[in-house]
Amino acid sequence: MLDQAKTRREQIRWYIILTLNNARPIGAYEEVVLSTIQGIYPDATTMEVRKELDYLADRKLVDLIREPSGRWFAELNRLGVDLAEYTIDCEPGIARPKKYWSGA
Repeated sequence: MLDQAKTRREQIRWYIILTLNNARPIGAYEEVVLSTIQGIYPDATTMEVRKELDYLADRKLVDLIREPSGRWFAELNRLGVDLAEYTIDCEPGIARPKKYWSGA
């Protein structure tokens, strides 16, 4: 049976990685990430994006700065870039599509 909540979480993680990959080398505030995710999931919330950013930080894919003002800033680190560029394998928990265009 398809777990829609799990599918959504994992897809949001992948879209966050893609968003931050496009924001390189500067990184992005959570508002930019949220507005990108809301283009796909209009009902996405700040809390939902923060949970997934925190998850990606725990996986050592994203560097997070939690500013005293309450804003979060995120940037892909080396492992996150490698994941976005299909240089490393993707472990479960992130819905990265298979690389169908490589011909292998």
